[in-house]
Amino acid sequence: MTDPRDALSRHTDYGAERLEEADVAADPVVQFEAWLVEAADRDVYEPNAMVLGTIGEDGVPSSRTVLLRGVDETGFVFYTDQSSRKGRALAAHPIATLLFPWYRLHRQVIVTGEVAPVDDAESDAYWYSRPHGSRVAGTASEQSRPIASRVDLEERVAQLEERYPEGSDVPRPERWGGFRVRPFRVEFWQGRTSRLHDRLIFSRTPGSDEPWSLERLQP
Repeated sequence: MTDPRDALSRHTDYGAERLEEADVAADPVVQFEAWLVEAADRDVYEPNAMVLGTIGEDGVPSSRTVLLRGVDETGFVFYTDQSSRKGRALAAHPIATLLFPWYRLHRQVIVTGEVAPVDDAESDAYWYSRPHGSRVAGTASEQSRPIASRVDLEERVAQLEERYPEGSDVPRPERWGGFRVRPFRVEFWQGRTSRLHDRLIFSRTPGSDEPWSLERLQP
C-alpha cells in the first residue's frame, strides 16, 4: 500500500454479536469485568490497555495509553508518576475518561468519572509488586519532563542499578502512585452490521451511590 487514501477508504462491516438490555448486569463494573475476562480469553492484545483522557492545566485535552491495574466497586485504578503531565492535569481537573478499544471483538467501553489519588499503602503494595527493572526505571524517569538525551536517561538508570542491585528494595518515589477513577457514566459499545451498533450507557449523579440508570443510545 503506497497511498494513505487506500487505508482511509477501508470499510469493515462488523459482525452479528448483540448487546441487549436484558443481557447486561445491573452494575456496570460487573459488566465491565465480564467483558474484560472475555477480551483476555479471546486473545485481545493488552486487554487492560486504555486510552486515558484528561484536561490539562491550560484547559487543553490530551490522551495517552496506560494500563488498568485494578477494578472493583470503588473504581478503576492505574499508576503513574503523579508529577507527570497527566498527574498535573488530574490535580487541576480531577475528572477523566477511560476508553478500552477492543477492536478484535468490535467492542469499546468508555468510562467517565471523578479522580482521586489512592492512599500510600495501596501505591506501596503495587510498587513492590513490580519487577526490579520497572522500579528502577520509574525512579530514574521524571516522566514528561525534558531531558537532553537518551544517554543521560540511561546513565541515571545505571547509577540506580549500582545503588539498588537486583534483589534489593527500590523505594517508591513520593511522586509515584495510583489514581482511582470513580465512574458516573459507563458506555458499552458493540459493533453491528450496517453501522447499526448497540450502545448501552449506565449513568448516575457524580459522587453518589444511587442506583445506576440504563438507556440505549442511537449509533
